[in-house]
Amino acid sequence: MDLRHWLGRATDAIQEWADTFGPYETHPSLLVDDGRLADAFEELTGRLKDNYPFFHPRYAGQMLKPPHPAAVVGYLTAMLINPNNHALDGGPATARMEREAVAQLAAMFGYETHLGHLTTSGTIANLEALFVARELHPGRGIAYSEDAHYTHGRMCHVLGLEGHPVRTDSRGRIDLEALEDLLRTGRVGTVVLTAGTTGLGAVDPIHEALALRESYGVRIHVDAAYGGFFTLLAGADDPAGLPPGPWRAIGSCDSVVVDPHKHGLQPYGCGAVLFRDPEAGRFYLHDSPYTYFTSSELHLGEISLECSRAGASAAALWLTFQLLPPTPDGLGRVLAAGRRAALEWADLIIASELLDLYQQPELDIVTYFPVVEPASLSSIDTASARILAEGMTGPDPVFLSTFRASREAFTARHTELTADATDARILRSVLMKPESEHCTGDIHARVEGIARAFG
Repeated sequence: MDLRHWLGRATDAIQEWADTFGPYETHPSLLVDDGRLADAFEELTGRLKDNYPFFHPRYAGQMLKPPHPAAVVGYLTAMLINPNNHALDGGPATARMEREAVAQLAAMFGYETHLGHLTTSGTIANLEALFVARELHPGRGIAYSEDAHYTHGRMCHVLGLEGHPVRTDSRGRIDLEALEDLLRTGRVGTVVLTAGTTGLGAVDPIHEALALRESYGVRIHVDAAYGGFFTLLAGADDPAGLPPGPWRAIGSCDSVVVDPHKHGLQPYGCGAVLFRDPEAGRFYLHDSPYTYFTSSELHLGEISLECSRAGASAAALWLTFQLLPPTPDGLGRVLAAGRRAALEWADLIIASELLDLYQQPELDIVTYFPVVEPASLSSIDTASARILAEGMTGPDPVFLSTFRASREAFTARHTELTADATDARILRSVLMKPESEHCTGDIHARVEGIARAFG
């Protein structure tokens, strides 16, 4: 895809449309000298080089990658108009695109009915889901696993709710026995289950937890901000295929959050929240006499806590879905490549004498640590930090990240270690770019090389 060609087409198309309204003269206060712009642009592009190569397969660190070129074209094209999807008169075309794209997300999760919209982030999407949870169960708290994203504890504080972290099992999933003990107290109104924790990529047993909703009358909210699109691999006849149970169960949960700016190939920020019952919209209803005046149709701002939202985000997602829809044969192929890469690298680590696997990857996140003597948490922590630093600054760089594992979590997985510290850093690699599938061996060899040099 020739990005320069399509960006040119974008500016031409919008200019042709703008010309139909007649000529006008730009106000002199907005005019800038090309020479000054050139100088500022040179500084901008120079400063942007102070970044890691998120686009390159050798970057296997945080959950970062550039958006798909189609998303860039869709975003820029709409941004030249700069619609606001709060009210229909602020973005009539992009509001329709948002509804269509959100309907595709709802179908991906198996929602037969839904109410939903895009947000600026998974954090705001989760805030909205917990806001509705508070309105439905006033005075009752929120339960989530200890490995859930920190946003849930923070949003509970914002909403004035009691948050209840629940211990996890040896795979980083919420412990259902501990959860049920908590539910028996009657203090919890909503349970947050995570489909792909940001640390380990662990998937809570959503299909098993649904029975607790019937027993204790709680809501089930799924935070699938990171892992949501992996539902496209549920039951797939492919090495990347995932057990369908947790993923199929999302369609029976009360709400779900997903971030298209992660595996949906979108630019930041593009999150989404969906409710299975459209009646959840009653908690958002408000009047704005200077905003909702061009249509009796529902405005997206009437079902959102946010006001201004970029219509360009909806256009970017809509255009991407025209080319790579959220189906197994569309985006599913992109996710399958990263998942296969994670499984391949895990096999290489298991066979390695220099690295050890922390736990088997469930999605596309690989966690591992250097083999050291003595085999203690403190020595693993030191060695992991050295490998991270050398990998990012050496002449042949490879970009990783770390994850801090508690003593209890570490020894639950590796009983042979000496637990001489409260926690230890391990290495963590996110293989969310499909190109990782072709580079796993090279990345592994590079990390092994660094570990060998420090051994």
